[in-house]
Amino acid sequence: MNATQGPRPLSSPAVDPRDPLSPGTHTLVVQHGTAAVDQRYRVAGTGPVCVAHSGGLGIGWESLRVPELERSMTVVYLEPVGTGASGRLADPRDYTLATYTHFLHAVIEHLGLAEAALLGHSHGGFVAQRYALDHPERLASLVLYDTSPMTGEEFRAAAVADMQSFVQRHADERPEVATYVAGLTTRLERSDDEGATKVLRTISPAYFHDYWGREEEFAVGRASLRMFAAPAWGGSPRSTSARNCPGSPPRPWSWSAGTTSSAGRAGRT
Repeated sequence: MNATQGPRPLSSPAVDPRDPLSPGTHTLVVQHGTAAVDQRYRVAGTGPVCVAHSGGLGIGWESLRVPELERSMTVVYLEPVGTGASGRLADPRDYTLATYTHFLHAVIEHLGLAEAALLGHSHGGFVAQRYALDHPERLASLVLYDTSPMTGEEFRAAAVADMQSFVQRHADERPEVATYVAGLTTRLERSDDEGATKVLRTISPAYFHDYWGREEEFAVGRASLRMFAAPAWGGSPRSTSARNCPGSPPRPWSWSAGTTSSAGRAGRT
């Protein structure tokens, strides 16, 4: 991504709304219980199809925009339910792993593909793993970007400890980091999208390597981040895994960058 100018904007609406893979913005209506909920997704690039589920909970899809990938693949970016222009759920406790998997499956079905590559980042990696377990026949490959096969109290404690370590390393030269741990651990009112976005942008330097040494490069990306508060109130059992999780990870903020792993057909068991 060109961090100074940002990626090229996508057409809105799609160039050809009749084609579910036409470049631009699409809206699919998904039946969820008794409600009909809008699921927005964006299409960019050319080549084999890769469906991309961004992290969160509640972070805007733009955080996962990968123009480099779009040069060789048609990337379908989900705008997760509860964020952006996608619909909202009546009960915020319903933002669960099962719910996100349901909406992901609806999009893949709508695309009309026998199978596709699936990319999941952070919390989106939990969704991708659950989807791979539920619908392995629909995936040509699975790419997991900075995620984990399990979460729970130990996982959340490690995230908080990592942030505390970051604060200790930078507190002398960057006094503003003193608020980062509170930002990571405090859950805002579920209607306070502005407050959630402010917190995310505030603590985001902790998720960039040498942010202040490359601030000119990263500042545009930081300023473009969006956060929606309601999804953080989703179901949060004390211990979860991609295999048996009935709800979403318990920590309210889950956005980071780091390791990537992938598996194709040869990697299936």
